[in-house]
Amino acid sequence: MTETMSRPQAATLVLNAADNVAVALSNLDVGTMTPQGVTTLKRVPKGHKFATRAISTGSAVVKFGQIIGFASKDIPAGEWVHEHNCGMGGADGSLAHDYAFSEGVVTPDMVPEAQRATFQGYRRANGKVGTRNYIGILTSVNCSATVAKFMAQEISRSGLLDDYPEIDGVIPFVHGTGCAMDLDGEGYHILRRTQWGYASNPNLGGVLLVGLGCEAFQIGRMKEAYGIVEDETFQTMTIQEIGGTRKMVDWGVERIRDMLPIAARARRETVPASELTLALQCGGSDGYSGITANPALGVAADLLVKQGGTAILSETPEIYGAEHLLTRRAVSREVGEKLIERIHWWEDYTARNRGEMNNNPSPGNKLGGLTTILEKSLGAAAKGGSTPLTAVYEYAEPVTEKGFVFMDTPGFDPVSATGQVAGGANVLAFTTGRGSAYGCKPVPSIKLATNSDLYRRMGEDMDINCGDIAEGLADVDRKGAEIFDMILRVASGERTKSEELGYGDNEFVPWQVGAVM
Repeated sequence: MTETMSRPQAATLVLNAADNVAVALSNLDVGTMTPQGVTTLKRVPKGHKFATRAISTGSAVVKFGQIIGFASKDIPAGEWVHEHNCGMGGADGSLAHDYAFSEGVVTPDMVPEAQRATFQGYRRANGKVGTRNYIGILTSVNCSATVAKFMAQEISRSGLLDDYPEIDGVIPFVHGTGCAMDLDGEGYHILRRTQWGYASNPNLGGVLLVGLGCEAFQIGRMKEAYGIVEDETFQTMTIQEIGGTRKMVDWGVERIRDMLPIAARARRETVPASELTLALQCGGSDGYSGITANPALGVAADLLVKQGGTAILSETPEIYGAEHLLTRRAVSREVGEKLIERIHWWEDYTARNRGEMNNNPSPGNKLGGLTTILEKSLGAAAKGGSTPLTAVYEYAEPVTEKGFVFMDTPGFDPVSATGQVAGGANVLAFTTGRGSAYGCKPVPSIKLATNSDLYRRMGEDMDINCGDIAEGLADVDRKGAEIFDMILRVASGERTKSEELGYGDNEFVPWQVGAVM
């Protein structure tokens, strides 16, 4: 037996029989013989791809059984496949897909109501169910951000919260917009939906909305638009109306002091899992994301949907190249076409800002093995599981349909999750391969590591390791069940790693669209 034949074969993975690339599960040196019968011609980093057969210039590079790009030069078998030899193909970074609609949609087998899982949640007066019990201080404009922070700091220093263990905290939701905007423009309407979506999220037991007074985003106009009547758990004020910063802070502290005993009356009770609305997020993705954590989270999403709950997939730029798979799952042509309309909006949005859809993968994504947005999207869409797509929502719209739904958001995680929470999400699951540092008050965020190296390095940040799937120590279905079980525990009050670390105060980031005047 020759020396070459006696070497142990490298750990690699081919995801679909139609693929012409394989994924390296460890760093492969030059000259490594792979199970596919090819020898590596260059070093292939862990999580990256190599060609399992020759790919000629202009030919499709295929992973997951789908096109992830096109060879920009001839790629011999065994060659490392990445940015230097694989691109989107079209000069404008676009890719035409066959958008079949409602093709083979199968209603999932629902768990009988008597057998459905439960959790311990806060049943609100309007029937919604919260998983946390915060008091929020919303700001109509950046000019009122400081007073909101001062209010929260005063409450923290006072020790008042020590007397109310049922209150998870007081959060100032500050942002950088609210003025110099078109009063009937898209950005204004997005901000208005976001503000009221947070104010009515069931994880908040009380809300103040504070403004400056002369900003474009007028609190009175929002109250009129939604028919809002102030009460003991929702009150508003502006700095100019009350007479300055100190008076505003004193007013806010007193209002919160009055709200605390009211919000603290809430008690957890047993409620069905159908009351959960799960936000699906991924950030700092790598070459393992679409192999381990994302499909496992997709299984958990399927389990929740079968319990009568709701799972929200978002990040529209990060389904680009996979949207044709989602249209086939739409419950109607109308739902599928609404998704494609949002895709076309994004193509136009990036073009008029002199960008392209393939700008999305970050340097970290590429270091982790992702080459094009098509590859990233095919992995990201796996978070959505396999059940029918029941609805498509614009950013921060109230999510009213049960089942698997989609919300149009940017790919930037804080902006995307802000829209989901405004839509009504009361729990969030976040996959990461690079180690995104993230929390999402008032919604608990469960962090899922895509690879074991990350989990070992950042164990204080990660709740579940999905890297053992790639190592053959776990399977996707069992990991999905593990994630679903943790979702129920977290919804019942178990604190996540990001909550223990104190993340979530700075991740309220409404999507700012349109000209700043």
